[in-house]
Amino acid sequence: MMRFADVIGNADVAKALISMADSGRVAHAMLMYENEGCGALALALAYVQYLNCSSPVGGDSCGECPSCRQMAKLIHPDVHYVFPVNKGPKTTDDKPTSESYIKYWRELAVANPYFTEADLQRAIGIESKNGLIAVAEAKAIISKLSLTAVADGYKAVIFYLPEKMNQETANRLLKMVEEPPEKTLFIFITHSPEKVLQTIFSRCQSIRVMPLTKEEMEKTRAMNPFDDREEYDLFMDLFADLMRAVTSGELQAALECGEAVAGLESREKQKAFCNFAGECIRKIFMVQQKMPQIAGIADQEQEFYADMAGRCGKGFCMRTITNIEKVVAMIDRNVSSKILFCDLVNRMYLSIWSR
Repeated sequence: MMRFADVIGNADVAKALISMADSGRVAHAMLMYENEGCGALALALAYVQYLNCSSPVGGDSCGECPSCRQMAKLIHPDVHYVFPVNKGPKTTDDKPTSESYIKYWRELAVANPYFTEADLQRAIGIESKNGLIAVAEAKAIISKLSLTAVADGYKAVIFYLPEKMNQETANRLLKMVEEPPEKTLFIFITHSPEKVLQTIFSRCQSIRVMPLTKEEMEKTRAMNPFDDREEYDLFMDLFADLMRAVTSGELQAALECGEAVAGLESREKQKAFCNFAGECIRKIFMVQQKMPQIAGIADQEQEFYADMAGRCGKGFCMRTITNIEKVVAMIDRNVSSKILFCDLVNRMYLSIWSR
């Protein structure tokens, strides 16, 4: 079940959505952008559930009516889900769409709507491939939305990671997004708004979903069936070894760390490390800015981040974050991981030692 009362954090965004629904100012296309795992999907589900609830009370859905019970299982007949897919062992479809994997989407999102892209890839069995939103998806959605609503409420499409959509898919969807049938809404959820095609982005009302506090993040991690302390420890060890080597001038040791990252078992795992490393670099930056209290640093890691903040010169953090983001983009384009991480390590090294 996903009522607004169940959403972790972002109370101001929830209030804004409730106000929109209560006033009848329901945008037909909305783009919610967030840092991964901060609750945009939870908010979108709560919003649609509230719009379609037959007995809302106190600014929230009742949780008991037929519509709410269907939303709790993500089986409402007028609410559709689109997310990046690819061929994999869990479907026999030659041109898979989200419908090919809807069972696994439901299981994942019901258990934890704060999941990451890597969690989704794992759930649908395509860890070694890049998820895509192809033109077949647009055709399927247009067909579904052309049908009469089953219930007396809104038809909705929750579109997870529209940045994975190509131009042909966007072109197919454009007219439907611009002029949807009556009481139909699109909710796009992105982690990279700058990568969403402008033809889609410009037609949406944008809503920023704010980062969660350390305490709120702990609550979401507790919900995650894929949360793996072993993975966290692996990534932290890799990152710490890399940073110590780079800041000590040990280029060969740093390059060996880069090779270890390139050797992770899948591209999604490599991207997950990049996202992890980016967050760690941001923590170093926060310490440098004398704001460690908002960095969300675990007690046992305080000494490490303080040490790194002192070793890294001015500008290192922002340059490295930019370079990490470029690596993630190149991984999506199937560029050699060994080349990418070798280049990243060299850039980190030069950022410190070429002064």
